[in-house]
Amino acid sequence: MERAKSWSFALRALRSRNYRLFFGGQSISLIGTWMTRIATGWLVYRLTQSPFLLGMVGFAGQMPALFLTPFAGVWVDRWNRHRTLVVTQILSMLQSFALAALALAGVINIWEIIGLSLFQGLINCFDMPGRQAFVVQMVERREDLANAIALNSSMVNAARLVGPAIAGILIAGVGEGYCFLIDGISYIAVIVSLLRMRIVRSASRPGRKRVLHELREGWAYVVQSIPIRAILLLLALVSLVGMPYTVLMPVFASNVLHGGPHTLGFLMAASGVGALVSALNLAMRKTVIGLGGIVARSAMLFGAALVCFGLSRWFWVSLVLMFATGMGMMRQMAASNTILQTILEDDKRGRVMAYYSMAFLGVSPFGSLLAGTLAAKIGAPYTVIISGILCLAGAGWFARELPRIRSFVRPIYAQLGIIPELATGIQSASQLQTPPET
Repeated sequence: MERAKSWSFALRALRSRNYRLFFGGQSISLIGTWMTRIATGWLVYRLTQSPFLLGMVGFAGQMPALFLTPFAGVWVDRWNRHRTLVVTQILSMLQSFALAALALAGVINIWEIIGLSLFQGLINCFDMPGRQAFVVQMVERREDLANAIALNSSMVNAARLVGPAIAGILIAGVGEGYCFLIDGISYIAVIVSLLRMRIVRSASRPGRKRVLHELREGWAYVVQSIPIRAILLLLALVSLVGMPYTVLMPVFASNVLHGGPHTLGFLMAASGVGALVSALNLAMRKTVIGLGGIVARSAMLFGAALVCFGLSRWFWVSLVLMFATGMGMMRQMAASNTILQTILEDDKRGRVMAYYSMAFLGVSPFGSLLAGTLAAKIGAPYTVIISGILCLAGAGWFARELPRIRSFVRPIYAQLGIIPELATGIQSASQLQTPPET
């Protein structure tokens, strides 16, 4: 009975019909997405045998996020977020079908892969902030928001577990093209789920200003808030120097661990298991209090696991370290997302989540390019070791900033009723975003 209650509590966001539809459709679609990620990396390395070009494909897929996502965030705050997601999912489906057609015809080359990766990156500029901002509209009870974010992370990482495993089998058996084809078909599930939602149209924001003015307004909101600024800076650092380890996984699977596509699938699946366990643990939490400390400790775990992974030459040890890497990465990202979504003003949500997307994805292309270039010169293992050391340094800085972060976040929690005993005298969350002038 107690176990059933615990699971019911962990899944409480599914009480909302729209979120339940989204969760079901997206769970299917994300399996295809992870299949495509694995198949793309393996295809590029099979065609070129070049770590540099692995980094280049990662750069092309994520580079638009750095330059366009802040502008996309302004439009996400203006547009109907539901319709925006329908359009982005349709375009992503067409991109996957194009990859499938070229690969199955046997005519695909590296430049077509880079071009289609760039196109997907453009789509993601609108899809990621739109999806993050839309979560609030899908969840009927505000107290279920943190649980919905944790379930989103669980969903991503369950797919990250299943997708690479299926991809490894398909690549070895019939080739990469069928992974792309299945991915394209899987988008139908999320498109149908979005179309079946019952959306209450929200009032448009009054007094729209020029795009550049709203962009500056969003940037000032981020910069002047100590917790938002610190969270995004750490996320950007980890994304720049840590996350690009994924583009080097084909090198580790093939050259370091002397395996094949199955080895790559198992390594990525192990990372997915760690991330899934971490996300489920966050879903069981009853409060957002204490998440700042989790962000710091998770970044430390991620950095330490990367250092040890770079030193490992044994498959089973590497699997365990990939588990720890996935756990640290997802715990940091999901905890950061939860804190941000809790303290944000809704009229700036799209813009701030655009900067979140930029910190998570926008700097990654330069990290991917840097990792590929460095790996070509000093080898993938040393590249990953250096990445882990830099992540550990960033985690240490964030841990030192925690007292200042808490001094700003806790009054906002109090104003929201999360810490009722401190609520007396609190005026509004917006007044607490910046320190008083001295």
